[in-house]
Amino acid sequence: MALVNTKEMFKKAYEGGYAIGAFNVNNMEIIQGITEAAGELKAPVILQVSKGARAYANPTYLVKLVEAAVAENPDIPIVLHLDHGPSFEMCKACVDDGFTSVMFDGSSKPYEENVAEASKVVEYAHKYNVTVEAELGTLGGVEDEVSVEADKAMYTDPDQVQDFVKRTGVDSLAIAIGTSHGAYKFKPGQDPKLRLDILQEVADRLPGFPIVLHGASSVPQEFVKIINENGGNMPNAIGIPESELRKAAKMAVCKINVDSDIRLAMTANIRKYFHDHPDHFDPRQYLAPARQAVKEMVAHKIVDVMGCNGKA
Repeated sequence: MALVNTKEMFKKAYEGGYAIGAFNVNNMEIIQGITEAAGELKAPVILQVSKGARAYANPTYLVKLVEAAVAENPDIPIVLHLDHGPSFEMCKACVDDGFTSVMFDGSSKPYEENVAEASKVVEYAHKYNVTVEAELGTLGGVEDEVSVEADKAMYTDPDQVQDFVKRTGVDSLAIAIGTSHGAYKFKPGQDPKLRLDILQEVADRLPGFPIVLHGASSVPQEFVKIINENGGNMPNAIGIPESELRKAAKMAVCKINVDSDIRLAMTANIRKYFHDHPDHFDPRQYLAPARQAVKEMVAHKIVDVMGCNGKA
């Protein structure tokens, strides 16, 4: 199966009451861990590349690694998606590189600028059968080159969504309902909740339209504990409860982004490996268990959060 766009994938997810896992990638081991889990579980999957990942790994290498994953997993649909594209130029470059989905993130711009540039991206991408995601509302936190102070974050205004989708022609919409980027989403003692009432109002105004959640890592505490026990220093790293994400996946949310959890899984296992094997230096030795940890974490997300196992 060749790379696909999100159109049919999201239609099935919306009708089936599940979400697709969208996992950020930047090296071979992460791509292998994600797609091996999805392949074994017969689950559709979205591999996301950010501006930072493109700069780190080189766009050509990333595309070729994803093409290898597609060849190794021919029975599942895989999307190659640009995450948080900051400009028309970057979205165009990714379309030209063979991406099947792009996100234009104009959420920090004035509304009319966001509409105008998203429309421009849609006009170009749709000529090549590439689907387009955009964002309304602003998430707080830090993820790659996206950085928004907590007091600058804002929920999506449901009054804007119909106008935005109609005028831009985007295929899916990322909204802000209480998620945030990075591993430090909440403070100790808080009771993390998503604004599912906003999600429901958006769904009522856009019936059948796929909604996306960014900044939805749950920050598994077992990984935080391993990191801190093996030389790390991550106090008060708290994420989104998986129970809240599962509720959203049963509603209009068709794509849930997972970023920090992959990095935590890898880092925890690499730190532990070096603690247990201080004389080892071969990258294959410490990257193999890290890759397995990514695979196990992704499998858990596919089954228990997304509910998309067996949906390929």
